[in-house]
Amino acid sequence: MNLPIIYHPDYVVPLPENHRFPMAKFRQLYELLLADGVAQIGQFYQPERPSEELIKLIHTPEYVQSYCQGTLENKVQRRIGLPWSPALANRTCVAVGGTILAAQLALRKGIACNTAGGTHHAFPSYGSGFCIFNDLAIACRVLQTQGIVETVLIVDLDVHQGDGTAFIFQGDNSVFTFSMHCEVNFPGTKQQSDLDVPLPVGMEDDEYLQTLANYLPDLLSQVKPDLILYDAGVDPHIGDKLGKLALTDTGIYRREMQVLSTCIAGGYPVACVIGGGYADDMKSLVYRHSLLHRAANQVYQQYRL
Repeated sequence: MNLPIIYHPDYVVPLPENHRFPMAKFRQLYELLLADGVAQIGQFYQPERPSEELIKLIHTPEYVQSYCQGTLENKVQRRIGLPWSPALANRTCVAVGGTILAAQLALRKGIACNTAGGTHHAFPSYGSGFCIFNDLAIACRVLQTQGIVETVLIVDLDVHQGDGTAFIFQGDNSVFTFSMHCEVNFPGTKQQSDLDVPLPVGMEDDEYLQTLANYLPDLLSQVKPDLILYDAGVDPHIGDKLGKLALTDTGIYRREMQVLSTCIAGGYPVACVIGGGYADDMKSLVYRHSLLHRAANQVYQQYRL
């Protein structure tokens, strides 16, 4: 058996040349995983576009309809930070389907990885910070609605607080939100997660990993989730344009091994998304995102899942 990976074959959207969102990284990640032998063609699953009704489990009907039809008000569109197009609208929805599929496969296989996802700044009625629909929240609610899971733990290690996810699940005891992020970074106004761990600017590998170790095992024992959704953003990297932390490639890989090994050793299935990452050097950025899949493959084989 091999680690299941979700691939978005058409996840390339033309954006203005001066736009800093690295959309091309999704295809390049897929190509790198194949080129380096991290994965084989047979491991990849292609998601379907979910119905708007599933997206509306989290987002308001007005917002979903307006975004999908391209009729958002200008100020709402600007807050997202991505120029609207029919292609982007379609791929946004398909990415949500990828996280739903990753969650379903994780429950069957132990671990599954999406080569996209992690849009944790999206709120019910608007998008923000390059995030349009909150794939983590939607996947969680879809599986709960289907009666597949009851309790979900969201582990968000993107450098930015998962403010949209925190807001969506405030007061919901069936979903525990854990965000470990740089304190002095976007968003300026933080929401209240079930557990927030703000980190100082410039934190390096060892201190970061020890901080994570101080929280994650106890969280698993406390929450006892049916499923873990893991946002493995690589923007805590020292070379990230929007990060402000100082993790190295080795630190990112150690983080992924630590999270996945801790969860799987405890018997908890994990669905992973790649989260944020921003750099001018696309090759280096794509490699950082691949570290999640390299670690997941290692853990998958190690525990004979």
